[in-house]
Amino acid sequence: MEGQVKSDFMFHFPITTRWMDNDMFGHVNNVNYYSFFDTVINQFLIEQGNFIPQTSQQIGFIVRSSCNYISPVSYPQKLVGGLRVDKIGNSSVDYVVAIFKEEEKNASAIGRLTHVFVDRDSHKPTPIQGTLRQAMLSAMLPT
Repeated sequence: MEGQVKSDFMFHFPITTRWMDNDMFGHVNNVNYYSFFDTVINQFLIEQGNFIPQTSQQIGFIVRSSCNYISPVSYPQKLVGGLRVDKIGNSSVDYVVAIFKEEEKNASAIGRLTHVFVDRDSHKPTPIQGTLRQAMLSAMLPT
């Protein structure tokens, strides 16, 4: 499967698993991966796009998401979240977020998520501009 190695992702963020992430089968439960994805995307937006969740006039709504689970992870493993942008539209962006065991180059899970950026008050789509767009462009693989 294409796009499963760390070098396919432009940004990398550490993820700490928690005791409560494991389910009764001894691995991180599938619902936690979506929390990992959300954290990686927002960390990217904050650190690279100068996004301020509490006050930015433009906010992103996830309108589509999916996850392919490749191999299990479990507490107390240290993980890395890799992020890249596959497509930027006028007001939308398609992310790919992969979860890696810290010491491995192949992904354990791959998420695909779409954000639509809207005005905080009206919830109407607004164009992605400025630093935010520049950050997203920097997260795309070179062609």
